[in-house]
Amino acid sequence: MSGTLYIIGTPIGNLEDITLRQLRMLEEVDFIAAEDTRVTRKLLSHYNIKTPAVSFHEHSGEAGARRIAQRIESGESCGIVTDAGMPCISDPGEPLIKLCYEMGIPVTVVPGPSAVVTAIALAGQASGQFVFEGFLPVPKKERSERLKRLIRETRTIILYEAPHKLVRTLADLSEALGANRSISLCRELTKVHEEVIRTCLGEAQELYKEREPRGEYVLVISGANEPADMEEKTYTLEEAARLAQSYAAEGMKKREACKKAAEETGLRSNEIYGAIN
Repeated sequence: MSGTLYIIGTPIGNLEDITLRQLRMLEEVDFIAAEDTRVTRKLLSHYNIKTPAVSFHEHSGEAGARRIAQRIESGESCGIVTDAGMPCISDPGEPLIKLCYEMGIPVTVVPGPSAVVTAIALAGQASGQFVFEGFLPVPKKERSERLKRLIRETRTIILYEAPHKLVRTLADLSEALGANRSISLCRELTKVHEEVIRTCLGEAQELYKEREPRGEYVLVISGANEPADMEEKTYTLEEAARLAQSYAAEGMKKREACKKAAEETGLRSNEIYGAIN
C-alpha cells in the first residue's frame, strides 16, 4: 500500500513560527525530503526531532524525484520541506508533487508561513489583488520579455531576489516600469534584522549603489494604476525598426523580429522589414 507525501511548511525566519501539526508530522513521517539537509537539520534539532532527511534540490532532476516517489509508493511516508516557508512555490519541490500525482500517490498539505503572503501584508502596498512572479529570468531575452509584460500589470507585483542580484534587478525594473513606481523592499522577514524600505524604484536603485544588499529580499511593487502608466504609446517607423533590430540582435530571424515588432507597435511588418534593409 502506498504511503503519502506531505507538503510541510516551515518557518521563513523565526523558528517559533511553526504549528503543532507541523511538528507532529515532521516527527511522524518516515523520512523528510529537504532542499538543504543542513538547514532542515537545524530546525529538527531545535525541536529534538530525529526523523532522517534526504536531499532533494534543483539539481536532483527527475531521477531524484523518482527515487523518492518510489519509496513512498512502496509504503513509506515522506514530508517535503524547503529551506524556509511553503515548499513548491518558486522551489525545486514542484516536480516531485507532479510525479506523485502521475503515479497515483496521495499528496496532502500541512500549511505554514509564506514569504509572499507575509510580504504583501507588511509592505503597505495595495493587497486586494496581486501577482507573484517569483525570480525574474536571468537570460537577457527572457528577462526583457517578462519585464515588458509587467509594464501594464495593474495588480501589485511580488518578486523574490537574492542580494547579489538586487542592484541589477532594481535598475531593470526602474527602466521598464518607471523610476517613480512605488516599491517596498522587504528584507529578512521575521528575523532579528527584519526591515521594510518603502520608496520608489529610482530611489531604491540609488540607495543600493551606496549600500550593500544583505539577506533575502521580497520586492512588492505597485501596479500600473496611474493614467500615465497605462497611456498608449504611438511608435514611429524608426522606433519600430530599432525594436525589430534589437530582437534580431538577440538571435531572431529578421522576418520574425519584424513580425514581433509589428505586434507591439501596431505598424505593418513589411514596412518595418523595409526600414531595416
